[in-house]
Formats: sequence, C-alpha cells, structure tokens
Amino acid sequence: MRSTDGPLEIGFIRSVFDSLGAGVFVADATGRLTACNPRAEQLLGLSQEQILGRDMHDLLHRRRDGGKVPRSEYGPLTVLESGRPAEGSEELLLRGDGSVVPVIWASTPLRHEGRFEGAVVVFHDFSLHRDAADQTAAYLAALEGLTARLTMVAEVSTALISALDTPEMLDRLAGLLVPDMGDWAAIDVRTAEQTGELQRVTVRTAGDQEAAEALTGPLPSWPESTRSAAVQALGSAEPVLLDAHSLEEEPDSPLAGAHRELFDRLGGSCAVVVPLHTRRQVFGALTVARVAPDASYSEAEVLVLSDIARRAGLVMEAAELSEQQRHVAETMQRQLLTPLPQVDHLTMAARYRPAESAAEIGGDWYDSFLLSDGVLTMVIGDVVGHDLKAAAHMAEVRNMLRALAWDRTEPPSLIMRRLDEAMTHTSDAPMATCVFARIEGPEGGPWQLRWVNAGHPPPLLVTADGRAWFLEAGHGPLLGLSSALHLGLTWPDAHADLPPRSTLLLYTDGLVESRTRDVEAGLDALRRHAAALADRDVEDFLDELLARINPSGDDVALLVLRTPAAGVGSEDEEAPPQHAHSPAASNRGAPGSRVEDAPVRDTSEPA
Repeated sequence: MRSTDGPLEIGFIRSVFDSLGAGVFVADATGRLTACNPRAEQLLGLSQEQILGRDMHDLLHRRRDGGKVPRSEYGPLTVLESGRPAEGSEELLLRGDGSVVPVIWASTPLRHEGRFEGAVVVFHDFSLHRDAADQTAAYLAALEGLTARLTMVAEVSTALISALDTPEMLDRLAGLLVPDMGDWAAIDVRTAEQTGELQRVTVRTAGDQEAAEALTGPLPSWPESTRSAAVQALGSAEPVLLDAHSLEEEPDSPLAGAHRELFDRLGGSCAVVVPLHTRRQVFGALTVARVAPDASYSEAEVLVLSDIARRAGLVMEAAELSEQQRHVAETMQRQLLTPLPQVDHLTMAARYRPAESAAEIGGDWYDSFLLSDGVLTMVIGDVVGHDLKAAAHMAEVRNMLRALAWDRTEPPSLIMRRLDEAMTHTSDAPMATCVFARIEGPEGGPWQLRWVNAGHPPPLLVTADGRAWFLEAGHGPLLGLSSALHLGLTWPDAHADLPPRSTLLLYTDGLVESRTRDVEAGLDALRRHAAALADRDVEDFLDELLARINPSGDDVALLVLRTPAAGVGSEDEEAPPQHAHSPAASNRGAPGSRVEDAPVRDTSEPA
C-alpha cells in the first residue's frame, strides 16, 4: 500500500507489524535481534527488553532437552549467508520458562536502499500441528503393529491346522514366534498326565540353533511344590511373566533347574510362559524370551501369546480325540479281521492297511468263512463314511451278512437282496458296497466262482501265464438303496471259471482311487501290476502289490485266493509236501471237510 503521507504510512506499517497473528523477528546482518512484535513476545514468554539486542541463535535455538544446537544448523539464520529465502518446521525455540516450543517458520532477506541489512523471520507455534502429526504417527505405528500381529496369528493358525502331527505343529509354531515375539521360544509338553512327566519337544532361536536343539528331550518329573514358571503356568492355566529379578532366583527343583538352563544357555532378560490349554486340560507350556537388557513384554503381547497358546491347545485336543477315535476304530476293525480258512489246496491271504490320516477312518472289511453246505465264501465290502460310526456300521453289516449267508443255502443275489432289506428295516447303517462270492467245485477242481456285486469295484482274475481282467458281470446297486427307496432293484448272479493256478483278488476302492489319481487310472495300474506278479505266492503277491501301488488317503482291504494246479487235491493225486505259503496243502475231501485257520496280516506299516 502506498501513501503520500509519510508519517501515516510508517504508522500504518507499524500497526500491521504489531497486529500480525504470527511472531515476527528482525535481525541484523550478524544475527542480532533488532525488532520483534507482540505476538513473538507472547509465543516465547519473553519481553521486548529480554529479546532486543540479543543474538537470535544464542537466545532461542535449543534441542528438545534444552541443549544448544550448532549455529550452522539454525535454519532461520541461513538467509544471512545465502541471501535467499528459507523455511522449515524442525526448529525448537527456548521460552522464558525454560520449555521449548516447536515452530514453523519462514525467513527472508531484508534489504534497504539496495543494501543487505539482515533478515525478517516469521514463525508460528507448531506444537498443535506437531502433536497431531505425532498422534497420527503413533496411530499408524500401532496399526502397523496390530497388522503385523494379526498376520503372525494368521500364519500361526495356518501352521496349526496344516501340520501333519503334533510335534511338527509345535516346532513350526515356535519357529513363527522367533524373532517377532522373542529371541527364542521353547515348548514343554506333558507326556503322562497322571505322573506329571514332561518332554521339551522343541526349542527355536534366532541364534545358535544347534545349541537350542541340544536342550530338547525328557524333563525332570513335576514336583509337588516349586516356583518353576512352567509348573505355575501348567497349574494355573494363566500366563507367567519373568523379569530380570525373578530370573536371578536360584532354582528350587530339578524341573525349575531345567527351565533355568534355557536362560543360561540362550540368554534372556525377560520372558513369558503361557500354557497350551483348553477348558478341559493343560497340555504343556510355551516359553518366549527376549535377550536385550532393557527388553520387556507389553500387556498386548502377553495377550497375543496367550491366544496363540490357546489355539495350539485346541489343536492338540482335537488331535488327541481324533487319535483316540482312530484307535477305537482300528481296534474294532482288527477284531473283525478273523483268520482265513484254508480249504483243500485253495490258498488265501489278506491285508488290511488303515488310512494315514486319523480323519479317514473307514468302513472297509473283508471276510471268508464256510457255509452250512461246505462252500467257501469270499467277501469284501465298504460302508459309506470315514469316522468311528462308519467302522461301527461296518461291523453291523458284516455280521448281518454272515448270519444271512449261513441261514439258508441261496444264490448270492438272494443273499444281497435280504441284506439290503435287513439294513433298511433293522439297522441305521448307511449305504455300503460289497462283493459276496462262493467258491464251488469238486475235490481237486475244476473250481468255479459264483458272485454278486453291490456297487463295489470289480474282482480281478489273473491267470498263471499273466493274463488279467476284471469280472464286470454281476453288478447291481449299492446296499441300503433299493429297499429304502422302494426301487425294486435286483442283483444279478454271475459265474466264471477259475483256471488252475489262477489268482482271484477282491479289494476296496482305496487301492485304486485317490485324490491325485482317478479310478480308471488306478484300475489300469492294478491290472498291470497284478499280471506282473502272477507267479508269486499269495503272501508275496499282496506285499509287492501294495508296495508298487502304495495307496494313501483311505483304508485298504485286500483278499486273494489262489487255485491249485489241475488235479491237485483229487483222490487219485498224491498229496504234495507242504510249504511255508500253503499251510493247509494236505487238506483233502469236499470243500470245507477240513479247515485250518491261517493268520491274517494287517499292514499298518508297509510290508
């Protein structure tokens, strides 16, 4: 603004200078303050007399702790050297009460009549803005920390549910906690609830892993009273915090000494011990420690570790219950795998391999027994389901079939029809598949197979010269379907000759079907392998067949029959000497006239 009235113009400019809502300093070319406005006095808590004539840097520029800052780092005075405007928001100015105030400022050269006279500095109190920025940064940091914790919890959850067994799950869990939650982590598990025995199953560290692994193994028994943090966590099912003071205490029991050894070997200034537990029981304790002298655990971190430990406890409980269920089902199945009858010179063998996963307990079974008319039977079946209930239903269907087959001498098709009706009206068993066969023939052969197939994979017949084909005839609906839905379906009888020295194989679908291979490919592989093994005795035939196919993911049951050479076993033929794989080779007479029980092998582990 221009004015022709000189004194008025000067007075107006002075009013503007005094009325600005920002602090204003004027400094000469040496940095000495020559003028200030009332807002500057107010912001700094200093009077004009305390400001004017003082060096701006010496008077005002300070660190957050009140210490002086080198003159070269004082931004507002850089204009005296460069002659160019400058601005910033990092400076702190000393107030009259000794506190510091953050300011945002702008500095510009002061020129008068072409001469450089100094600088004008305008500044605002930046504390409110800085507090807001600091608060935002704190929120962002907290959010990033929370996101990191949630990511870790998600990774832990994935590890908990994807591990194949409990030791693997616990080792992966400890590994995920290092180094985010601690410099090392150790997990102790109760191996015998009644005696209080403990086992250190894993120790993971960000340092020397070999030294950490040396600390695993059996631990001393659980004492009746001890200050051991692990025992406190196990007994109370609550987290226990350890600080430097508590870690200096002398161990009062062998178990406490074993826990202390972790800190002696791996270091540690603080730790959290959290129980691996559910509402019903405590399975073990997780120890996570930090080594830095000033380290500590926040309440939020303890809560995260407690939640992770609780999740691990739930997984351990589920695995324990599943293993108990598996054991009961396998025991039930094995009790039903009775010794096989060996009739005349017919040779039989069987295998049963349980599923690899406890979640895949099935209703597979095989059976072989003599009927009232002296005829040998062969049975293979599978009840729908993969749990303990399926195993129970399998036992029910197996026993019903035995009773119905023994009660009357009827064709296999009629036995299937009556079994279907019995399942519908006297049982809650679901659908099932089954092959029921009769091995008929005079003493010494020839032998004939009569069978019916209720929705089951077809039997495989292999001749002595290596020809193999599936017996597709006799196929009918699944059991538990026709009578329940009043469909009126039937099961056709089928028959086929069993050549001398031929091999008849009955099997369940776990042998030929898996998640990685469709049933057609599985059947083709079975036919090829069986044909190649035609010259093996029945025991080796089954062992090698399982080794080559290596089924997984489901129960597998197999039942095999080998017919003798032509004429062997007839009244005119001299009995050949017995050998290891023909335990009843000397039996003579009509089928069933003399029976010996041969032991049955199950293959919980590959033979």
